[in-house]
This record gives sequence, structure tokens and C-alpha cells, in this order.
Amino acid sequence: MSELATALAPMLLPWVDRELRDLPWRRTRDPWGVLVAETMLQQTQVSRVEDRWVRFLERFPDPASCAAVPPADLLREWAGLGYNRRALMLHRAAIAIRDDHGGRVPSDLESLMALPGVGAYTARAVLAFAFEDRAAPVDTNIGRVLARLGGTALSVRAAQQLADSLVPPDAVWPWNQGIMELGATVCTKRKPRCDDCPVFDACRWQGQGPDPAEGSAAVGRPQARFEGSDRQLRGRLIDLLRRGPATQAAVAESLVDAGRRERIVAGLLADGLIEEVEGRLQLTGETQSGPVSEPRSASIA
Repeated sequence: MSELATALAPMLLPWVDRELRDLPWRRTRDPWGVLVAETMLQQTQVSRVEDRWVRFLERFPDPASCAAVPPADLLREWAGLGYNRRALMLHRAAIAIRDDHGGRVPSDLESLMALPGVGAYTARAVLAFAFEDRAAPVDTNIGRVLARLGGTALSVRAAQQLADSLVPPDAVWPWNQGIMELGATVCTKRKPRCDDCPVFDACRWQGQGPDPAEGSAAVGRPQARFEGSDRQLRGRLIDLLRRGPATQAAVAESLVDAGRRERIVAGLLADGLIEEVEGRLQLTGETQSGPVSEPRSASIA
């Protein structure tokens, strides 16, 4: 364990015992439950995920049950969580786990990162939070904490190397949860609560001078504006199709701009989120016999 880790662990770990939020996915070491949680939490508020994670696992308690349904079922279950492509990739990952790993989430980094939709952060999160292997997931919050602690901007590679060096081998789970919690609740992007920080004495920045996290590649770029974006329109079309297949006229009413509509539909088709059947658009693998969405105005038809 590094010298910095030796100094930080006695500061951070007691704070974890006192302050760590009681979130439902923190009560499990089930690899599938952890994978689902980490997929849902990507760029989505914790408050939106808490109840949905529980409900999702009640319906899909393991990879096999998830792999057994069509993608349309997951896309309906994903309503309100945003970034619908994550649901599709989770479905594909479940199929790979069922077919290539005997239905068990793999426990090594290479195999995890080979799963559809699973990147470096998610793979390491599963290793750390499910298997308690000495892995260090680095997300935006963790990258910000590391940059401020060291007082310097970090590349993605440097942040990962630093994070790896800090993990105490006998406290993998609480350490990683703690450093993540610190970034989410104390060492926030705006108005960090330095007076409440358990590792303040080891921090080189200490809220003084230019923020090293501002120039840190490990922190990532600000999220693009959602209102009026193609991402918003993609979500609007998926929401329409969650009610059932839609005629072209209904799609035209939902996405009025013809040029953007063509781009949005083409993108969703290419991603495998939707399909066209008998001239109607529907969620991929649609099996329900629900109503067909028609335009509200007869003149559009």
C-alpha cells in the first residue's frame, strides 16, 4: 500500500462507517445486482435509481431471466431512467453471461470488459463491490477527489494508476465506496464542503487557488444540454413506442422536424433500440398486442 494510502485510510475509513448512505445496492455482494446498479447509475441521479433497482431485480433476479425476454421488455422497465441504450446493452450482456459464462457474472477484468456495454469503470466496480477484489473504479466524482488530493490535474491513465495504488487490500469495499461517497456528497464540483472533509489534512488543494479538477481529464467533460437535443428526441420517440407500435404519422406528430426525425429514427434503428415491422415502428422484439399509436390529428394522417 502506498504512503499516501497509509495516511488516508485512517482518515477515510472511520468516516465511511459513520457517513456512508444506506443505498439498496450497498446491501448486496451479488455480482448481477451490482452490475445492474452500476449500469443504472451512469449519469443518472441516485434518487431516481433506488426504487427502480429493487423493482428491476424483482423481475430480473439473474442474467438468465433478463436474457430470456425481448429487448422491448427491458426498454419498458427502463422508462424514466434515461439513456435507453444502456438497457439494450445490459440485455446483451445478460445474453453473453448466460451463453458464455454459464449464467454467472465473470470475476476477472478481461472477461467483464468483454461484455457488451461494460467499460473500465463498470468492470472494476463489479470486481470491487461484488467480489471485493483489489480494483479501483474511477468515475467523475472519484477523479475529482484524486485531482484535488494531489493538487494537480490528472489524465485518465494517471488517475487510474493513483486510484489503484490507494486501495487497501483488506478494505477494498469500504475504501472504494468511501472515496466515491466523498466525491458525491462532500468534495462536490461546486461548493465543496472542505470543512466536513475527513481527508482535508492530506489534501494539497484544500479549497485554495485554482481547482486542479477543472483541468483534469479524469473528471470528464460537462454533459451537453438536454433540452432540444437529439438525445431528448430519441427519448421522446422511445416513450411513444413504449405504449405500443406507432404509425409513421404518429411518429411525424411526435417529432415534427422532418430532417431531425429522419436522423433520430435512423440512429435508433442502427442502435437496435427500435425496428420497423409492416410499416410501423416498434421497440425491438415487441411482442405485446397493445394499441397502435395513431396521430391525434386526423389531418396529419
